[in-house]
Amino acid sequence: MIKLNEKGLVPAIAQDAQSGEVLMLGYMDEEALKRTLSSGQAWFYSRSRSELWHKGATSGSYLNLRSILIDCDEDTILLKVEPTGPVCHTGNKSCFFQELSEDKLQFDTTAIEVINELFDVIRERQINRPEGSYVASLFEEGLDKIGKKVIEEAGEVVIAAKNGQGEQTVSEVADLWFHSMVLLAASGLRLEDVWAELRRRRK
Repeated sequence: MIKLNEKGLVPAIAQDAQSGEVLMLGYMDEEALKRTLSSGQAWFYSRSRSELWHKGATSGSYLNLRSILIDCDEDTILLKVEPTGPVCHTGNKSCFFQELSEDKLQFDTTAIEVINELFDVIRERQINRPEGSYVASLFEEGLDKIGKKVIEEAGEVVIAAKNGQGEQTVSEVADLWFHSMVLLAASGLRLEDVWAELRRRRK
């Protein structure tokens, strides 16, 4: 059984079936995996575009499938393929061509990681109620107060957008998302519940 992550995806490593060289890492949802098996060529799910993509459809560099393996934890897929051209969009044979050195050790936190980390902080404030914490004070005042803040922030988002205030709109949306997460926690719900609903609507 294949274990999908909280976004309904599983990482898929493409490896040259002949040379053993690792070519790329992509992500698959259920539909991408089904299309890969039925077509004999690799399909992936684009997290940035939120859509399926057939590897090679625009570049002509297809990944012809030879076999699919799944790891012992059943949460990662290995595609053994025969590429018809360079796999990387840079023109390189493999996406793995940059050697990592200490001076290049930089990290880019994804949006979903930021949101998950923020929700963890909110839950911690909910449980421990540290003195002087704004979030803890919201939980102390209860669901009605939190709900009013969500309504207030939603109104401010609309006003800023209608006034053409780009930076202010971004700030107000951040406030709305933040207070909505507090509302979720106060209601005994999780971010995973929202992700599951969004995945359902995507189909």
